Amino acid sequence: MDHLDGRIRVVRGDITSLTVDAIVNAANRTLLGGGGVDGAIHRAAGPGLLDECRGIGGCPTGEARLTGGYRLPARHVIHTVGPVWHGGARGEPDQLAACYRNSLALAAKQGLRTVAFPAISTGVYGYPIEDATRIAVREVAAFLAGHPGIEQVTFVCFSDRDAAVYERECSRA
Repeated sequence: MDHLDGRIRVVRGDITSLTVDAIVNAANRTLLGGGGVDGAIHRAAGPGLLDECRGIGGCPTGEARLTGGYRLPARHVIHTVGPVWHGGARGEPDQLAACYRNSLALAAKQGLRTVAFPAISTGVYGYPIEDATRIAVREVAAFLAGHPGIEQVTFVCFSDRDAAVYERECSRA
């Protein structure tokens, strides 16, 4: 479903199959692959992605790094490291918000027009989906308001339940 005049959409599916300028990888600090979305992106992109990531030297929580997309239909991968959930009192909301802002700022700087995000930190990092979604939608909507060059942001959800949470939050934006 489309929101904010079609600039934000929510889909249930596989982020590695999207033809967009960039997909965002919910990466770990090493950027060398892992489980969940991170592992799926690395597997789909092929060994060239891992080779490029080795040369980057990692990424701190909340920041973002850009690589090529290799065998993905997306031209680029924006790697961002979300926070591990510890109850919310260790700066997790600010760190998660920074993931979205920094990823979109990097996309805008590179002239990218279409970006797809997974639900950052909601898998093995344990961030509650409702809280994470509220932050994601708020940050994306705010960024898009000031950056007309980014034409569309897609939230790609792994499950119907997650998609419903994103739909509900987007309808409030």
